[in-house]
Amino acid sequence: MKIAMMAPLVTPIREPQLGGSQAFVSDLARGLTARGHDVHIYAASGSEIPGAKVIDTGVDSRSLADTLYRAAGGSAAGSSLAESAFTTAYRAMRATRYDVIHNHAFDAPAVRLAAMLPAPVVHTLHLPPDGAVSAALRRLTRTGSPPAVAAVSEFQAVAWRRVAAVDAILPPYPPAGVIPWLATAGRGALFAGRLSPEKGAADAIDIARTAGMPIDVYGDVYDQRYSQEQIGPRRSWPGVSLHQGVPRASLWEAMARAAVVLCPARWDEPFGMAAAEAQACGTPVVAFRRGGLSEVIMDGVTGFLVPPGDVAAAAEAAAKAAGLSRPACREHAEARLDLELSLDAHERLYRRVTSG
Repeated sequence: MKIAMMAPLVTPIREPQLGGSQAFVSDLARGLTARGHDVHIYAASGSEIPGAKVIDTGVDSRSLADTLYRAAGGSAAGSSLAESAFTTAYRAMRATRYDVIHNHAFDAPAVRLAAMLPAPVVHTLHLPPDGAVSAALRRLTRTGSPPAVAAVSEFQAVAWRRVAAVDAILPPYPPAGVIPWLATAGRGALFAGRLSPEKGAADAIDIARTAGMPIDVYGDVYDQRYSQEQIGPRRSWPGVSLHQGVPRASLWEAMARAAVVLCPARWDEPFGMAAAEAQACGTPVVAFRRGGLSEVIMDGVTGFLVPPGDVAAAAEAAAKAAGLSRPACREHAEARLDLELSLDAHERLYRRVTSG
């Protein structure tokens, strides 16, 4: 099957990845290519995906900085810059005949302009409902041939079904089989994610401090104000080590050495890739019970889910996490959270949308 993928253009798709959707686009492209599909990834300039073919759209991701998604206030998805970027990208895509086109960009123009493409289109909605994207989807559902829509978790699908029909759940599972893991308990806590309010890095530091554990925080500044006001004062606390984003192979090694990975999300997490990766490393996870995280973590087996915002409960759970079975975490990831399962789901949806 010849497949075109529209990547998020707000950042290059290369290591270290800015977020989970970027990391998954890379995994998905390589996985489908390995299964014999001819996959072309249309991405921002500077993208690099070893093992997959990247088409440079000529879009400088820095020009789209004002369209970065903000959980508190949505995104500037309707800006003229985004309009121009996706017009350029889709114009390039039209020059080649594809069996299916899969959009992963969370921008209203990426959704709306895809309707003009001469092939069946799938939109994976990696983020919660946004006003501009929702409006674009509603307009398309009123056409004679609406696109296929996918969510990344059952929880997220419920929210998006208020906007449009959801045709499939396509979870962004990591490549569990290639992630290294350790059967023996590690040391300390780890947080991995962008430094923005919804991901809860400051909460992770507070949880570790309350539990009396050192913590390694991996992530790049995404929200400057949050980083200055919430992360900056905690930087000098004993036991707190801050690291910039690192390639995923390095992050997996760090996760495997940790006793627990903390995911104290302050929003309804659409999926929770860091939690899935941690379990593949054999490391249990402590998370606030929000969004799709309850579909990723087996409470009491591969980690603990605690009430949202309850730092004390999370600290107590973190202290108990070392007593959980690390082989059970790994087994759960291999059986339920592996990229191969997601590739199967993608192929099923692609066959369905191309069969008509």
